[in-house]
Amino acid sequence: MATLPLLRPCCFLPTPTLKTSLPRPTLFLPLKPKNGAVGARMSNTSPPPTERLISIAAYTLPFFNSLQYGRYLLAQYPKLAVVFDPIIPFLAFYRSIPYASFVAFFALYLGVVRNPTFPRYVRFNAMQAVTLDVLLVIPLLITRIFSPGRGPLIIWSNNAIFVFSILCFLYGVASCVLGRTPHLPFVADAASRQI
Repeated sequence: MATLPLLRPCCFLPTPTLKTSLPRPTLFLPLKPKNGAVGARMSNTSPPPTERLISIAAYTLPFFNSLQYGRYLLAQYPKLAVVFDPIIPFLAFYRSIPYASFVAFFALYLGVVRNPTFPRYVRFNAMQAVTLDVLLVIPLLITRIFSPGRGPLIIWSNNAIFVFSILCFLYGVASCVLGRTPHLPFVADAASRQI
């Protein structure tokens, strides 16, 4: 039984002619993302210094809010506290402003993350910083609700939160200085869904 020529896939392709002056239409055109689109910076170009600086400044919010968890570790190791001495004036100024953490949180979220004029690199880093700051509030709420006192579990958990947040801060700042996009654990997936 012979197959009909119309049912073969090759019959749907245009037949080439030898004497045509019109170019053959291409079926697939390469997609070029517009500037500011999600995939616009897929090349090896690094972000400009202003974008890096804004991204670094975004990570200071969770850094300043995480220093309260380091009180047990810094009291136990006073030589480690010397590392944080240069930032004490900045921290004192930050804490002297009423509701500074609340204002900085919404300024970062509404002014940077939800602002489409900023590139995706800056908005992603700002969203990671905001998400990390929200995660740092959860242990504080738990200790205020249950008020467990000062036991070894509280000291150990505060030390772990402090070390984790400092490592996230250092990794985020180092990646932004190098022009790379940091992907923080537990934070990057949630931040990318919000952008």
